[in-house]
Amino acid sequence: MLDILDAAAVRRWCADGLAALRRHQGEIDALNVYPVPDGDTGTNLVLTLTSAQHALALDLDNSSEGEQTSHGRVLRLMARGALLGARGNSGVIVSQILRGIADALTDTAVVRGRALAGALTAAAEAAYAAVARPVEGTVLTVVAAAARAADRTGSDDLPTVVRAAASAARDALAATPTQLPALARAGVVDAGGRGLCLLLDALAAVVAGAGNADVDPPPRPAPADPSPRPVREPVTARETGSDEYAYEVQYLLEAPADAVDRLRATLAGIGDSLVVVGSGDDPPVWNVHVHVDDIGAAIEAGVVAGRPYQISVTRFADQTAPPAPTTVAPPAPSTAARPAAPGRATVVVAAGDGLAALFTGEGAVAVGGSPSTAELLAAVRATGATEVVVLPNDPDTQAVAALAAREAESGGVTVAVVPTRSPAQALAALAVRDPQRRFADDVIAMAEAAGACRYAEVCFAAREALTVAGRCRPGDVLALVEGEVLLIGTDLAGTCRNLLDQLLGGGGELATLILGAQAPDGLADALTAHLARHWPFVEVHTVVGGQPHFPLLVGIE
Repeated sequence: MLDILDAAAVRRWCADGLAALRRHQGEIDALNVYPVPDGDTGTNLVLTLTSAQHALALDLDNSSEGEQTSHGRVLRLMARGALLGARGNSGVIVSQILRGIADALTDTAVVRGRALAGALTAAAEAAYAAVARPVEGTVLTVVAAAARAADRTGSDDLPTVVRAAASAARDALAATPTQLPALARAGVVDAGGRGLCLLLDALAAVVAGAGNADVDPPPRPAPADPSPRPVREPVTARETGSDEYAYEVQYLLEAPADAVDRLRATLAGIGDSLVVVGSGDDPPVWNVHVHVDDIGAAIEAGVVAGRPYQISVTRFADQTAPPAPTTVAPPAPSTAARPAAPGRATVVVAAGDGLAALFTGEGAVAVGGSPSTAELLAAVRATGATEVVVLPNDPDTQAVAALAAREAESGGVTVAVVPTRSPAQALAALAVRDPQRRFADDVIAMAEAAGACRYAEVCFAAREALTVAGRCRPGDVLALVEGEVLLIGTDLAGTCRNLLDQLLGGGGELATLILGAQAPDGLADALTAHLARHWPFVEVHTVVGGQPHFPLLVGIE
């Protein structure tokens, strides 16, 4: 039984936590809200902790620097390794949890129960700060519950505090389906929360002197009753504000308080549902949220005030209204590299050889799918540019891209992450690049083009689940629009045709079809012929992307 958390205990915790994640990697991967075949939270957490373990192994014999404590140095190495190896939202959040613990304990001479309880509170705060729009029923809820339970013990006994935190985390995990309807529909608990429970259980075992312990998984909630007829929900719910504005714009902003006061006045004049809150840090980081029609003006106001990043643009009610016409008609994707301005580059995440070749032909640097922070950071630095745009092409990679951007900026590179969620949006963004524009203006134009491109994807269901479109079974064809299941079918080509009809029923002049590795021969010709017959005024571009899991990706502009 350990009375204090020293450097050796931290090293054992990292090793045992990684071992536990590896044992349960498949189980966590299967805890997927949607029945799509790319649920990989367990894999992302294993890779994140593997990087943390490597960081510790490579620095085994180095002594502490300055007055930094030995356990503080090890915690910082672990957190730094996790940050550079972070993959997906889950990996990013866990890396921030480790950073919060390291920051809190680095200068603490002896780590007993009260110090660890304070560190868990700092970890929860760091985790919430890492997410632009925190959602309860996720790993955030689990870490917050662990921190509260640790604090409530009021004890300085390390084993007592760690046991309380681990137990509360498991209870919070079991309750996540009651907080997040998507979990209840899928009949699962939160995958990231499950991974965090394993890490806290590993810490409890190290403190107890057991080491490399394992625990039974929490009981899976019963699948939701399939009898009620599901109702198609909007792609994006408008929680507040009037129906006057078409877009939600949100970003994090580094700016002084007086500049933020002027920003509030500017945004209040062009939109509604305005929320601007600060982190309380020095300098502060502000979370900016507003509903507008003029996306560019909202982002430009942030550029005037300071440095906006993690920019998110969401369109309301795509199903009920056609998209606003774009002022710049995007040209067809070019196979010739666009000449870049001196010192400017674009890094694009490409899950497929065809997409990588296409983006490279457009003058961008392509990085493979599901990259780590370190891989994106290396790609940014390898460009040799002083201004870089990153297109993550996946919601789960956006947080990783933001971490890489912050790391690159500490080295003097200006990096903007345009929050593309699909390769189709990246193509739209690349099409409007103008290397002669001011960098901030070019970023705004790319973000506007990406936000104006509706995206969809078709895949085969990996398991049985209840979706808002009905119950699906393994092997069914799923058509998802902006992340939500819209159609369930048994025939790939037929489902793809129905998807295109649904999308174009809401308006559109250009359809981009990106064929994946599982696309059968003739699918492109069949869909092109269907569009020519039923949507003759729509321009069609077909791309062989070679992406896994999704036979078809679609972009509508």
